[in-house]
Amino acid sequence: MSQTRSGSIAVTVIPQATGGWVCEATTSLAARTDPTKSFHGQSASHAIALALEDLARMFRKDAEAEQNVDWDAVERATSGEVVNRRFHVILHYERVAEEESKFEALTNTLLGNTVVEDAEIAIIQVDADLPKPEWTSRDGD
Repeated sequence: MSQTRSGSIAVTVIPQATGGWVCEATTSLAARTDPTKSFHGQSASHAIALALEDLARMFRKDAEAEQNVDWDAVERATSGEVVNRRFHVILHYERVAEEESKFEALTNTLLGNTVVEDAEIAIIQVDADLPKPEWTSRDGD
């Protein structure tokens, strides 16, 4: 994070009398402090996950907008050969499903093209020497 974007993110998790949880998230970057947002979850982890997804969405949009990359621009070497660039492509899709089981919720989400068609996609150009992000599969591998 650059000096002009340095700051902090505060996350507070609060149990509710009804059994649910609320995660309050506030970002304070440089001279800008965003309003606190509240996220209601089934568990503390669920509430935190919702808050972090929202923060990630905001920062993905910021990172993509800051680059101002021309979608159609093709870089060419002096020889005329196309120079491939490296992009971090982030596909994010969420939905609330009312299904008979967890299996049905997964299967009915994967059927058709709704995940691809309705997903948010962020494409951020990255330097070739930037380490690949570390993430795990759905199964934790």
